Amino acid sequence: MTTPHLQLWLIRHGETEWSLSGAHTGRTDLPLTARGQQRAQAIGRYLNARPFAVVLTSPLERARETCRLAGYSASAIIDENLREWDYGDFEGRSTADIHHDSPNWNLWKDGVPHGEAIEQVAARAQRVIDRTSTANGDCALFAHGHVLRILTACWLGLPPNTGRLFGLDTATVSVLGWEHDTRVIRLWNRSTDE
Repeated sequence: MTTPHLQLWLIRHGETEWSLSGAHTGRTDLPLTARGQQRAQAIGRYLNARPFAVVLTSPLERARETCRLAGYSASAIIDENLREWDYGDFEGRSTADIHHDSPNWNLWKDGVPHGEAIEQVAARAQRVIDRTSTANGDCALFAHGHVLRILTACWLGLPPNTGRLFGLDTATVSVLGWEHDTRVIRLWNRSTDE
């Protein structure tokens, strides 16, 4: 049973060299750029030490560093389920590059060779929702674009591939919550730049 009025605050990590170039970054552990660090600090100012009952972060450096720079590392728990989608053979490649070999390829429709199926990512996302569902307050999740988009689809009871409809920039804050007894998006893709 989900705690009534629980909110999940989704914080996408700051910019990396690969997110800047458009390369798919799943398991590769890249640091934040200087701009990514600045924007992670801006997330901290935006959140203004807001208390969270639970703070979870992906184990990957870009999410952990965003969490630290936002001021939440002391209470953060690493959750392997918040790892980004494993892009398999397409790791490090941009969509434009992939289209040279496969012009009609679409991540959400076609998936990735030798990586995770979207259903596997959705199962991980659902485990995060289940883990936070009994928290005694709001939860913060520091993670990555595609896993957070799929988590949003799961939260709303939609198929995982509808995550394609929820564009999510780096260093943004989004909030999933409730309207009466219906799960909704309360805030989406909020830049915290000053």
